[in-house]
Amino acid sequence: MSRSDAARRAARTYASRLRTCLEAVSSREIAAVADHLQRVVLAGGTILIAGNGGSATTASHMALDLGKGTRGRPPRPGARRIRTLSLCEPAVLTAWGNDHGYEHVFAEQVSTLARPGDAVVLLSVSGTSPNIVAAARAARAAGAAVIALVGDPGRELRALADLAVVVPSREYEIVEDTHLAIGHILTVYLKDALDHAGRPPVRRAAVRGAARTRTPRRT
Repeated sequence: MSRSDAARRAARTYASRLRTCLEAVSSREIAAVADHLQRVVLAGGTILIAGNGGSATTASHMALDLGKGTRGRPPRPGARRIRTLSLCEPAVLTAWGNDHGYEHVFAEQVSTLARPGDAVVLLSVSGTSPNIVAAARAARAAGAAVIALVGDPGRELRALADLAVVVPSREYEIVEDTHLAIGHILTVYLKDALDHAGRPPVRRAAVRGAARTRTPRRT
């Protein structure tokens, strides 16, 4: 087999695995997250997002899309603004990591920024990253909803989450690609949904504790 033939075969195989995984993700789980994020936005809450490594770039990408992409291109006059922030800014991470240890880099930010009615979206393929698990605990302590995007089985992070989308794979590349797609799904949904939502009075209390229903585990 030539090098070009091998590369084409690798591309087809990977695309097939990714397509199969995307089709297997629960639309019910994605819909539950989309619905809750919409309620957070309508109540004036903030969406904080974090992840490690490749998931850090996905967190930043998702924050960008939710904060800017939902307003359209070009931005629509009067379009609702979503308060969202990636917790993966290098200076902040290295400052907390240097002084307090890498396991605290997200939890300390969550403790500072999260308020009741906010949502903290955490991305982890394994669901066991100590700093992501610590961030989930900090979010719960702050009264914010914990939303997890994880691989299978999700482990500690899934157990701490109020809502979770579980990608049925343990392959890092496949899970990370799927998380990025989920971020785009949420962006497209919120852009369309907020266009028709009107502008009710801001009432942060409307979503307090609203997400404390665990996502049922697959059997």
